[in-house]
Formats: sequence, C-alpha cells, structure tokens
Amino acid sequence: MTVTELARRCGLSRTAVLYYESEGLLPPPPRTTGNYRRYGEPHLIRLARIRQYRDAGLTLDDIRGLLDARPGNEASAVLERRLSAIASEIDRLRGHQRSILQLIKTKQSFRRFKMLTKDKLVSIMRAAGLTDDDMNRFHQEFESSAPAEHQEFLEFLKIPVAEIIQIREWSRKGK
Repeated sequence: MTVTELARRCGLSRTAVLYYESEGLLPPPPRTTGNYRRYGEPHLIRLARIRQYRDAGLTLDDIRGLLDARPGNEASAVLERRLSAIASEIDRLRGHQRSILQLIKTKQSFRRFKMLTKDKLVSIMRAAGLTDDDMNRFHQEFESSAPAEHQEFLEFLKIPVAEIIQIREWSRKGK
C-alpha cells in the first residue's frame, strides 16, 4: 500500500507516517522501481501500535523503547509510569479547579455584600465635619482625576443610574 493508503487506514496524516518513519519508529519500506514506498501488513500493524501508544500520551522515546523491546522498558512499567503522570496532572488540575471555584465564590459574595451605601457614606462624611460643598468638591476632584473609578465608586454605592448621571454631570460642570 502507498503512504497515503497506510495513513488513511490508521487514521493519520501522510505527514505523520513519514515523521514516524524519519524518527525510526516505522521501518523504511521497500521501494518500487519508480521509487515509491510500498508498505505491507507489518507496517500497518506497527503503525497501529504507534497510534495506540500516542493516543495513550506516551512519548516517542517510550514508544521506541516499547517497539524495540529494550531491556527495562516493559510495556507495563512504561504504561504505569504514564498512568501515574496522568493521575498527578489530574490532581494538579483539580487543585486549579478548586482554586477557581473559591475565587468565583469569593467574588460573588463580594458582589452581594453591601458594605457601604450612599446614605452611610454621606452620614460618615457629615460626622467627619464635611459640608455639602466639601462633598461636592470631593466628587468634582474624583471625576476630574479618575472618571472611570468615580463611575465604579458610585455604582458600588448602589446609587440609581439616573442619579449617577446627574452627579457626574454637575461634577464636570462645577470645575
């Protein structure tokens, strides 16, 4: 069979077959008189094994060791090593998952938590001795130096949208 036929039968690309051949995982096939590769059944069987090992996530070196039956490279030991590596990766990813869920939970609880409202802030500012003019200058300076943060601050105080628009408009004009 041709390289394209072999690749198709194993569910691989032609390039993958040629790569495995160049890496020495697949022995070079005999050539026709026209110098075309002619793969046989042994190539098909070996390529199917390579594909199985790759699907299991084995490295090319591990696959080479398994295919060449090197001493100390028993299939079960290599596969157990890979299984252990996968288990470690799963544990690591579960840790990431727990951390992300905790961050989401924390962020959602902050959103629900009404720490400060407009009325509470005005009451605190008055108790600190600020007049209406002082509070207006506060908004003017806030709007002038950090408009996006001013908007976010007003939203945090749960001020209605129409009132936020009014505050920001007179804050800009009052300069």
